[in-house]
Amino acid sequence: MVQDSQAYKDKKAFFEKIITLYGRNVLVEILQDETIAIHKVHMADSNKEDGAIQTILSLAKKRNIEVFYHKKAALSRISKNAKQDQGVAIDIIAQGYKNAQEILKLSTYRLIALDGIQNPQNLGMIIRSCAAGNIDGIILPKKSSAKISPLVMKASAGTLFKLPLYFCDTLEDILPKLQKTTIYALSSHANKSIYKMPQEKKSVFVLGNESEGVSQEVQKLCNDSIAIPMNREVESLNVAVTAALIAFMQ
Repeated sequence: MVQDSQAYKDKKAFFEKIITLYGRNVLVEILQDETIAIHKVHMADSNKEDGAIQTILSLAKKRNIEVFYHKKAALSRISKNAKQDQGVAIDIIAQGYKNAQEILKLSTYRLIALDGIQNPQNLGMIIRSCAAGNIDGIILPKKSSAKISPLVMKASAGTLFKLPLYFCDTLEDILPKLQKTTIYALSSHANKSIYKMPQEKKSVFVLGNESEGVSQEVQKLCNDSIAIPMNREVESLNVAVTAALIAFMQ
């Protein structure tokens, strides 16, 4: 029974790291990058084996990756995007895609948490800035947030798998568990500046929804609010720009 239980946990942990993307050009790009681990390639059996499809099959064969064929309806259930999957999907083993509970094992960190970010291009640009800057990971809720998609991958400009992404259902599930951590909500109404923050061993910066900011529920879980000082009566910045400024704070 103990072995069965451990086997179940291991299997669950493995499949939690699986991210499914779709689109012919996306598959070609991923298959060409041998730093990305791949679990399976999925094809609609109605695809004609020419052009990009031929390239995908050739790359999969070269990397010894198994290709599974499905009816178009079944393929659409795998991709979860019947209109844009172009008859192909790919399961990526994203080692940096981790359960947010893993944060509890870290002794020091500087994280950005996203509260209701809806725009996939914003998400991709946030990932890119955080990967380039002084951020140890992003907390990305599954509910009411943009999902990892080809648009996110494109906007991240090749950095999607270079930074830990900690998933949870909602921020309310993980933020209260982060002991000895200072949690800041970014708010245009705050009096404290992001440029006068103390150096801390554990900190989380919460960025809110593109139009409404940090939700009231998440605001209650934060220790303080901070703002980016603005000139010429400009009210706010795009959330991806805000993330970039935080990422490159010393």
